[in-house]
Amino acid sequence: MQPVPFPGGERHTEQRRIARHQLAEYLSVYNAYTGRPMGQIGNISDNGMMLISLLPVMVGEVFDMQLRLPSATASEEVLNFKALSHWSRPDISPGHFDTGFSIVANGEAFSHLARLLERYFSFSHSLDA
Repeated sequence: MQPVPFPGGERHTEQRRIARHQLAEYLSVYNAYTGRPMGQIGNISDNGMMLISLLPVMVGEVFDMQLRLPSATASEEVLNFKALSHWSRPDISPGHFDTGFSIVANGEAFSHLARLLERYFSFSHSLDA
């Protein structure tokens, strides 16, 4: 594992085992209990994500989160999951913070979503007729 420097912080050791994919557009993440926005997904893997938020996030805590996805059959499809925060640091954009999470509940559905998003945002998939 290589140290990864980031602005305004000490050297960080990369611990990710699965590649994460940068998203071309952001998906909002909500608090599953209050419905309030927590931030946007900056990147995603089968078992984790990086959240970009306006406030720093407590590290070592489990959060109940929700994604609201567009659906062809309903106004939106809701995916609830629990995620454990591992690290948090200032984002390169002033006034924003990046936090790394691993998914600890409903991981199968989250993993499926991550694979769909990877396919949707990549140019390597074949076009559907």
